[in-house]
Amino acid sequence: MADAAPIQQARRYPPPGVGESFWPAQATVAATIAVQLGLPQRLTVGPRLLIPAIETALLVGLSVITPRKLVKEHMVRRRIALMMTALVSTANVLSLVELTHFLLHHNVSNGRELIGSGVLIWLTNFLIFALWYWELDRGGPGVRAAGHDGQPDFLFPQMSDDRIEPLDWRPRFVDYLYVSLTNATAFSPTDTMPLTPMAKGVMGVQSVVSLVTVGLIVSRAVNIL
Repeated sequence: MADAAPIQQARRYPPPGVGESFWPAQATVAATIAVQLGLPQRLTVGPRLLIPAIETALLVGLSVITPRKLVKEHMVRRRIALMMTALVSTANVLSLVELTHFLLHHNVSNGRELIGSGVLIWLTNFLIFALWYWELDRGGPGVRAAGHDGQPDFLFPQMSDDRIEPLDWRPRFVDYLYVSLTNATAFSPTDTMPLTPMAKGVMGVQSVVSLVTVGLIVSRAVNIL
């Protein structure tokens, strides 16, 4: 008698909760602050050190109130994190507006400085939207760590194919960092699709900022060189 065919286990949602280290997000915020410090004074919002100082204070506060490993939702932490992410995003968009205005209304001769400023704005865009995706998907990292995931905001390849192991896979910070990188370089989703209006809106904003930075600023700066 032939052996019965093995029963294939199906992928379920949500997968079991797993604690997630907070240090990758902290390192990303620290890198974002370092990048912003490289922007010229005329492209910063207010005094040059104001926004980085506020971000540093918020980062220190998050480090104090957040455990090394997230295992449940911390509402205060999430509110501060979202506030800081919104602050950095707004400051970066305003820097891009200032750079675009300067490029269109002044006789620019220093193409190297323009390229450098465009690269810094692009890097900030890439880093800060990784935090947006990490904080927004399924209700946030604390909810995901507890296994109480809400509706998925992103469809990762691992979620749609039961042949991909492990079957209890769940996204980590590096996955959202990669989504941000591909969206900032391709100006559109690649292998991970946005599912909710919130996810589509956030990805759309990042694509526009990246497209303007690369298409308008850098291309014009290359012509000046």
